[in-house]
Amino acid sequence: MTEITEGSKAPDLDMETAAGDRVTLDGLKGRKVVVFFYPKADTPGCTTESQDFSALIGPFEAANTTVIGVSRDPVKKLQKFGAKHDLKVVLASDESGDVTEAWGVWILKKLYGREYMGIERATFLIDEQGVVRRAWRRVAVKGHAAQVLAATQSI
Repeated sequence: MTEITEGSKAPDLDMETAAGDRVTLDGLKGRKVVVFFYPKADTPGCTTESQDFSALIGPFEAANTTVIGVSRDPVKKLQKFGAKHDLKVVLASDESGDVTEAWGVWILKKLYGREYMGIERATFLIDEQGVVRRAWRRVAVKGHAAQVLAATQSI
């Protein structure tokens, strides 16, 4: 498993978005990028996190920052999720699992004594040169988007 550390070059990503186009880090050079990984679209924690980032999209844009939410959900599900909750962030589908594995967030999870593979809720802040400036692992949703915005505005 890859360990993404602060100060390292961010692994590339190339995914289809709910808007029907593709998003890559190369295509966002010159902008800061927040990539937040969440387990499953339209579940309570993931919905709250996506809504919190969407509510702050204006200040993120003012800080020259693109916000990308990544899950393994298919594009059609992301389209419904985005429309249902009026989400303003880029929703990207990693249906193949290549990106979640490259970023080290596809992990063994435990719930009620059962073990399974799933996405770790994690967020990464990448600067204009493609370097990881902050990494939040095992994210607690409440207040997280505001914390990420403050870090984004400070670099």
